[in-house]
Amino acid sequence: MSYNKLIKTEVDYNNALKRIEQLFDAEPGTPEADELELLATLVELYEKEHFPIEAPDPVFAIKFRMEQEGLTNGDMIANLRN
Repeated sequence: MSYNKLIKTEVDYNNALKRIEQLFDAEPGTPEADELELLATLVELYEKEHFPIEAPDPVFAIKFRMEQEGLTNGDMIANLRN
């Protein structure tokens, strides 16, 4: 079953995701691989419109990364001096 329509609704979106799952191991150069690529593009467009991800606040992003790496403010100051 080939999926050949635009993704306009959540039902369309969920159906496209199911079809992508079926096609996930498609051999390159096959019609199935082409369908997979097309569906992935359509899903990406739908997600950008319906589930936008805003860029994080820069200060929050730095603090979050510092926490992940176990860095302190002192570590950052020491790195600036080097």
